[in-house]
Amino acid sequence: MLSNTLTVLALAGLASAVGNARVVNKCSTAVTLWSVGQSVAGPFTVAPNGGSYGEPFVKDPVTGGKALKMTKTADGLYTGAPQTVFAYSLDNDKVWYDLSDVFGDAFAGKKLVEASAEPTCPSIVWANGTPPAGSQVKTCTSAKDVTLTLCA
Repeated sequence: MLSNTLTVLALAGLASAVGNARVVNKCSTAVTLWSVGQSVAGPFTVAPNGGSYGEPFVKDPVTGGKALKMTKTADGLYTGAPQTVFAYSLDNDKVWYDLSDVFGDAFAGKKLVEASAEPTCPSIVWANGTPPAGSQVKTCTSAKDVTLTLCA
């Protein structure tokens, strides 16, 4: 009986596991990041040459999704600096993710790759750090991390 209970609890934990939204900065300069939903968390400094930021996927109670907004300046969220935005929305066992720029192209000339740890899921690749034409919205399992690599 105890064995069956432990098995059920273990499986329940696996069913509710969610991945993370991650940013890896391979650029040679630091990047400032804010996590924006119902409220703003940050700023967080993502160190150059491999620094990273991550947060578990969550469903924001007001906006439904979250946006990881990155600038090359420490106060860029509030000064109109070019921003690259990794947005996601948790939908039970799926996560929707996209990539966009506002107020200019913060990483023009640098390759950006947003990809799930699940290899069968679609990636978003900006070869020159600027958004290509068309929709950038993708979907995948929410159990795996989705990572945006800057200067990939």
